[in-house]
Amino acid sequence: MSMRFYGLKKRISSFWRLYRESKLGIFGLSVILFYVALAVLAPYLCPYNPFRHVGKPLETPSSQHPLGTDQLGRDILSRLIYGTRVSLLIGLSASMMAVFIGTVIGLVSGYFGGVIDHILMRITDLFIQLPSLPLMLIFVAILGKSMFNIILVIAILGWTSTARMVRSQTLSLKERPFIEAARAIGSSDLHILVKHIAPNVVPLVFANATIAVVDAILSESFLSFLGFGDPRTPSWGMILYYARKAGAMMNGLWWFVIPPGICIMTLALGFACMNYSLDQILNPRLRRR
Repeated sequence: MSMRFYGLKKRISSFWRLYRESKLGIFGLSVILFYVALAVLAPYLCPYNPFRHVGKPLETPSSQHPLGTDQLGRDILSRLIYGTRVSLLIGLSASMMAVFIGTVIGLVSGYFGGVIDHILMRITDLFIQLPSLPLMLIFVAILGKSMFNIILVIAILGWTSTARMVRSQTLSLKERPFIEAARAIGSSDLHILVKHIAPNVVPLVFANATIAVVDAILSESFLSFLGFGDPRTPSWGMILYYARKAGAMMNGLWWFVIPPGICIMTLALGFACMNYSLDQILNPRLRRR
């Protein structure tokens, strides 16, 4: 056990040494940690209760309300800070579910092949060909506007790229000598998948998960902006929805639109920079360039 712990510690140390050499990676990690800290400390940083009416409708920025108030008199800065929690929760939860579904389908399809592979890949192709946003709108309209339903819908429609990638890697791994050796000593298919193939695809899945988080955050923002978000949760997308309802762009209420837009853009950029660095570390051909 101690040797295994030492080996894990050594791999983590080696990974961090390579990661911190990437300026983009450090920038992305810093941005993500900033928003994580903002989400954790939201109850202490919000100047007002984000759900209560604390001022006049559509107040301009002032010392009391640095980003003004919305059309219901709620403090926009408080809702923006608290919305970090909601957007991160939806992004991370939906991406984890999507990556898990895609990983399982990719492993089963690539390892067993044949009819199973054909059926699963045709289902994957079907989901790839169908337009995601209209389907999300339809599913949310049917299931209802709740945070859990939004997470579920994003996950159901966001697993295809992971499944394709894991299947490709599994097809390569199952022909390796160590897999043949495992079969020769009588290892079951489940044992081979869990103990030998899955650990070798985890690094690629982990790198792909960072982009899945970006897709989930953007999808939630689109759904909320179009009025299909959960009105009980002040996510960044819901702030933009209320800004659209108030005619913020036409009336010059920039403080209602620009801050949540910047938050969505910078958080997506942070995860994109992290993904780029992870690709360089986990792909030796990219690391040599």
